Amino acid sequence: MKTAIIGTGNMGAGLARRLAGKRDLILASRNEAAATSLAEEIGAASVPILSAVAEADILVLALPYASALEVAGTAPLQAKIVVDITNPLKPDFSGLLFGHDTSAAEEIQRRAEGAKVVKAFNTIFAELLAAPAKQTANIPVFLAGDDDAVETAAALVRDADFAVEKTGSLDAARLLEPLGMLNIRLGYGLGRGTAIAPKWASVDG
Repeated sequence: MKTAIIGTGNMGAGLARRLAGKRDLILASRNEAAATSLAEEIGAASVPILSAVAEADILVLALPYASALEVAGTAPLQAKIVVDITNPLKPDFSGLLFGHDTSAAEEIQRRAEGAKVVKAFNTIFAELLAAPAKQTANIPVFLAGDDDAVETAAALVRDADFAVEKTGSLDAARLLEPLGMLNIRLGYGLGRGTAIAPKWASVDG
């Protein structure tokens, strides 16, 4: 099963390094030079975004929410499993664009006709992806989604050396995105740093 990571920012690059050698991996980005450089570093393929969508079975949208929504609405995603890792932040980072009536994941699902969207990875900081795998093996990545897509995304999470915590159908993303915002507020807004997430969210307590 081919896995494409769309986006080469901190989360996308970190996931790519975690999955290198474990997955048939494709990288794509609007910054094609960055995607090519990262692909050479980890021994993956680098292609344009639409080519990545065509070739891959599972796609990780490692993009800001607005960009992820644009890809969902313009790329042919039918029969693809789409992993949404976004937190739909307001432009000033003061909060989320949505309350509990919908979520970024559900909005992406509405745009991505024929795809199966799973929410994942939005509650961890990118810095955790650079930590040794043994230090993150018990840190949960919460999943929200429907059907067998969740099992496929769960395998991706385990390959990235995190623990799987399923939360139910895709509407559970309405709970996970505020959880991601809480991480951001604690870690950045209150200056407690990116290590705050595993301290309170670790399986071991």
